[in-house]
Amino acid sequence: MNSSTPPELQKWELGPVALLIAGLMFMETLDATVLPTAAPTIGREFGVTSSQVGICITAYLTSMLVLIPVSTWFLERWGSRKVLFGAIILFTIASALCAASTNLTQLTAMRILQGAGGAMMVPVGRFVVLRSTDKSNIIRAIAYLTWPALFAPVIAPALSGFLITYASWPWIFLINVPLGAIALLTAIKILPHEEIGSGAKLDWSGFYGTTISLGSLVIGAAELGKPNSSSLLTLALFTISVVVGVPTIRHMFSASTPLIGLNALRIRTFRSASSGGGIFRSALHTVPFLLPLLFQDKFGWSPGKTGSVVLLLFVGNIGFKPFTTPILKRFRFRSILIVTCLASAATVTALVGLRSTTPTWIIAIVLISSGCFRSLGATCYNTITFADIEQPLMREANILANIVGQLTQVLAVAFAVISLKIGSQLFGTSYEFSFALWVVVALMLYAAAEAVRLPHHAGDSIR
Repeated sequence: MNSSTPPELQKWELGPVALLIAGLMFMETLDATVLPTAAPTIGREFGVTSSQVGICITAYLTSMLVLIPVSTWFLERWGSRKVLFGAIILFTIASALCAASTNLTQLTAMRILQGAGGAMMVPVGRFVVLRSTDKSNIIRAIAYLTWPALFAPVIAPALSGFLITYASWPWIFLINVPLGAIALLTAIKILPHEEIGSGAKLDWSGFYGTTISLGSLVIGAAELGKPNSSSLLTLALFTISVVVGVPTIRHMFSASTPLIGLNALRIRTFRSASSGGGIFRSALHTVPFLLPLLFQDKFGWSPGKTGSVVLLLFVGNIGFKPFTTPILKRFRFRSILIVTCLASAATVTALVGLRSTTPTWIIAIVLISSGCFRSLGATCYNTITFADIEQPLMREANILANIVGQLTQVLAVAFAVISLKIGSQLFGTSYEFSFALWVVVALMLYAAAEAVRLPHHAGDSIR
């Protein structure tokens, strides 16, 4: 471990602390993806349409994304222990208040609070692990932290459907209360105390710029996903995002104490994991978004059957997880990424050929195989992200990686919606899903091309 790391943290880091942070990441990712299934039920109770409930999803993602950059400043000012405790408490209380909401306005406001808790919980939690993990243990540490992003989006529809069917919609939020209480008690017990610096003055220019730019991007993507979206409003939001974002990035490079340091982008492996890896992860998130629509809208399956079949992705994730770390230690990252991207593209190509008459066992093989490559690809990209990052850059690299991670979820929905609309207009509704899946294949092939451009020895320092 790092010589500057407190002995208590060195002792616990890759055990209970890593699992605790993974659990927190799972809670946050689950809440980011659990609401769509419950939207019709919540809409009926509140007297609004399902699409109107979508504002709760947008509010959560926007709150998370715009506050992730400032989490570093909180970390420097109050220390990871206090910030993490506060984030867990805020997330848990906000979850209970979401469940108690009686109208859409209340639920939206509580989702903003929930997103604020998640914005502090995940980046700070992951940094707690990464700051004291030396290069020889990075692969093992990332293995702990990868599974939440893989499993939660697949589990969310089935869990939401189960709770709505056998309990009621507030339970999709109430489930966080006991989980949050357990997480807080565990954190109090195992997280070490630390010295706290005063922290630099908050970079307000960077804060305003990232808030406006990232917020406009998320809201624009949400507007794009509406059934009757406004092209003018969507274009305006994306334009604001770019117009504000470009000078903000320039400010980050030139400021002495920027809100988000961008020096990590000068490192080849980190840059590739953020670009090609971001596209690959967006493609991964797009598949669980498209499959339920394909199975229900085109194949005519029931929600129960759809949820059960989509869970086969989860089976592949879990089944292959024990093999990911040995593979990463045995083979070079560049080779793994190329093979994984190509194999993932092949499994999605197989999805294009599925029909309502396709035997279930064939669908199962395709989805389980896809889950296996999801597990390997995500773990490899998450690992190589920090392969060449030295400790002085770890904090800013962690924040950038968290921002990219949240953006991949936003881009996944945008890719799915845009491709479905274009596919429907060009080829008719009969082929809209086929076109959308071909777009996913193209994204994975792009990621493979990015991986080819990596140096042959990329990431060898942690192997």
